[in-house]
Amino acid sequence: MIDLRSDTVTRPTAAMREAMARAEVGDDVYGEDPTVARLEKLTAEITGKAAALFVPSGTMSNQIALLCHTQRGDEVIIGEGAHCAFYESGAGAAWSGVQFEVAGRGGLFGPDELKAVIKPPADYHPRTRVVALENTHNRAGGRVFPQRDVLAIGEVARAHGLAMHLDGARVWNASVASGLSVAELCAPFETVSVCFSKGLGAPVGSAICGDAATIVRARRFRKMLGGGMRQVGVLAAGALYAVEHHRARLAEDHAAARVIGAAIREVSGASVPEVETNLVQVDLPVAADELVAAARARGVLVGASGARRVRVVTHLDLPAARVAEAAAALAEATREVVTRKATPA
Repeated sequence: MIDLRSDTVTRPTAAMREAMARAEVGDDVYGEDPTVARLEKLTAEITGKAAALFVPSGTMSNQIALLCHTQRGDEVIIGEGAHCAFYESGAGAAWSGVQFEVAGRGGLFGPDELKAVIKPPADYHPRTRVVALENTHNRAGGRVFPQRDVLAIGEVARAHGLAMHLDGARVWNASVASGLSVAELCAPFETVSVCFSKGLGAPVGSAICGDAATIVRARRFRKMLGGGMRQVGVLAAGALYAVEHHRARLAEDHAAARVIGAAIREVSGASVPEVETNLVQVDLPVAADELVAAARARGVLVGASGARRVRVVTHLDLPAARVAEAAAALAEATREVVTRKATPA
């Protein structure tokens, strides 16, 4: 099977496994794991922040950021379908006690849309405290948040005394697609979450990055949430290898996604927005599960991301030699389910 459900399904490469096997380790709760320290130092440098903290997952890094920036009853402004509200099991309400307000539509928004939802100071309003952006935006089909909008949003946030958090799980992809460095993309934000186990292909891990004082607080919250780990350098070594060796090759995933998107777009009745990174979004006139089943029957695994929407994600475990095969199979599967819908009973 060709598994294109997510870029989290990858297996560590042989070289990554070797790096993990040779990792120098120590007790990271005591701050004594040298491999974790190397990963955190490098991640902070790449994102342009003073410090970074290795955590088990992107959900934890996002939620730690909310804990650092808010008090219970505060409000966080997000784009529609943001991961921190849509895919994190209600953690914002459970741990930070925050509520979310959506700006714009389709995942992205601009400064005027931000201004429209900031609450004025009043005892009867929640206190708006954080603006959280996602780049690339998962539910928007892997779109890159335009940097000019990010900068303008940052100016509005500063004028209102709001913190900025970036859910940069796939900021590596945004950097490759935009031609801007990761540090440039992260510059407007007080805190940044990055993921090593998506496009970069590490088996586990994310990091939260920010100033030194914030990361001191983040370390305590990590422990509180059960994320303090011991000889975790074995996992950090996989993430470190991914950061050092797998960022440049993300362009290959983007190219593969464009090939697949173009093939499906040829099918009348299917809608495929412009493919910007490694995600292909397919909107259908039929139930998404029908395409999921038809694709599986042809040897390709994809996932439903809505009632009539399918997500296809390219990654380093999709060999270049099989891109055309995957594209043809998905186009054929799409044609089958769309034609079935159009054919009278």
